[in-house]
Amino acid sequence: MKMYDVVPGLEFDPERDLEQSPAWFLDATHSVPPWTPMFGWFWVNFCRHGMQWGAEKLSLPTVKGWDWRFMRGGGYLTLLLVKSEEEKRRREVEFRKAILPFIQDYDGLWGGFIKEILGRYDNLKSLDIDTASNIELLDNFEETIDTCRRMWEIHMYMMYGTYTAYILFENMCRDLAGIDDTSPLFHQVVSGFDNKVFQVDKRLWEFSQRAARDQLDRIILDTEPGRIREQLESDGTGKAFMNDFMEFMNEDGWRMQRMSEINLPTWVEDPAPALGMVKQFLQKGGGFNLDEERGKLTEKREQAEKEILAKVPAEQKGWFEQLMRLAQKSGVFSEEHDHYLDLYTHAMMRRSALGLGRRFTKLGAIDDPEDVFFLMPDEIRRAGISPDQFDLRYIVERRKAEWEEWQKEPNPPAILKDGFDLDQAMGVLVQSNDPIALKVVVGSMPQVRPELKADLYGTCGSPGVAEGTARVIMTEDELHLVQEGDILVAASTSPSWTPVFSMIQGVVVDRGASLSHAAIVGREYGIPVVMNVFEGTAKIKSGQRIKVDANLGTVYILDK
Repeated sequence: MKMYDVVPGLEFDPERDLEQSPAWFLDATHSVPPWTPMFGWFWVNFCRHGMQWGAEKLSLPTVKGWDWRFMRGGGYLTLLLVKSEEEKRRREVEFRKAILPFIQDYDGLWGGFIKEILGRYDNLKSLDIDTASNIELLDNFEETIDTCRRMWEIHMYMMYGTYTAYILFENMCRDLAGIDDTSPLFHQVVSGFDNKVFQVDKRLWEFSQRAARDQLDRIILDTEPGRIREQLESDGTGKAFMNDFMEFMNEDGWRMQRMSEINLPTWVEDPAPALGMVKQFLQKGGGFNLDEERGKLTEKREQAEKEILAKVPAEQKGWFEQLMRLAQKSGVFSEEHDHYLDLYTHAMMRRSALGLGRRFTKLGAIDDPEDVFFLMPDEIRRAGISPDQFDLRYIVERRKAEWEEWQKEPNPPAILKDGFDLDQAMGVLVQSNDPIALKVVVGSMPQVRPELKADLYGTCGSPGVAEGTARVIMTEDELHLVQEGDILVAASTSPSWTPVFSMIQGVVVDRGASLSHAAIVGREYGIPVVMNVFEGTAKIKSGQRIKVDANLGTVYILDK
């Protein structure tokens, strides 16, 4: 009999769960490669809770959030649809009231939540996890669990409110102007806005300028990212540079190479990825080109707004413009929530768990501090106060062996009930009108057009055409391999990848939708992005010349 399930009560059960819903989708954006068990527990429990909490707080008319299951390190989701027309009508009335705070004062609403969550992080970080007592470490872990729960409530309330406005705006654009969010004109309307992630990138660029002024550029340019810190700290000027750089890390470096995991070092622990980005800015030279690009985008946006508003009947212009202003916050929120919510909370989870992991290792409960990622909170509680009394190795060994097996064979993209096909499943997604499913996680399915004779078909995330050398990047620690003029090919991207967008001329991602990171940043940098090609990283090899035509959603491999 199997014991110590990873997510008790939420592990996928084909018999029961396919009766509840005929279609369960793999969240390939976040759970590929498979999660470690502890992270899977956090995500499936609290992302599920947050989605249902946010949908209910807003009284979304067509969907009550998502249900989630865990299977072999993968997160599988299904939509909780509002079933009766009467309930839809009632919820729509409530939704129109609930959305008002977003329309009336989005900045105040979001700013208040940022202040709240940063206060929680400050409280968690105030504990010295190396000198704390066992009880204090366990208390910190419990506070971290509660912070994760609260983060997902804020996350999904804000995301549902902002992205629902995006879909409503797109629907009005389709009806009144004949465009949707695959149209260049639509992209122009929602582009050209600054956000916290771009501000962090600019700080990295500013450090590259300081390195040049301090004559540290040769050290950085001639050194592998993993050794830059060591080399700089052996030089008097370089040591001062690194002191200031680590202060910046302690402020804005609470992120990991992978947005949705806790088994990789944060920038605070190992600043090599951030220093690698400083190096790339030095290699590229010149100004922070996003500033220049944003000026052009702002001008195009204002022209596009006038063009679209001219097509809107006078009696609808007020509501249309309100929705447009809120929809324009979608790209900003998409990037900022990653910084303030996902990345930061996951860094706090890692910090707290590792504190316990080091204590458990010292007192003999486990062999290695990172073995803690194979334990569940109830097992942490079991040994938390007196780790010397418990041996948890047998749990770690079994889970680690299973996790290693999960890596060898990919999870299926969907689990469907017999007789229910993918087209029907996608129909349910469309019917739900759920903005997160449609615009972030699953997205639109590519339309194969044989007459185009493309090697890969996807959807348009940012318009344009580019031809160049492919650079296949699977993890953040490979980003230093990107060269000026490359076309980035990846499974997906996250905020830590943003600086390389200043160097590349196009993007191909296996998975993504119009409000996913690659699409938003591609539009801000004015480069083409083709999404949902599914097999880009499998079929394209680094060094091959490829052509991307995002207008048609196609990718051509020119070197075969």
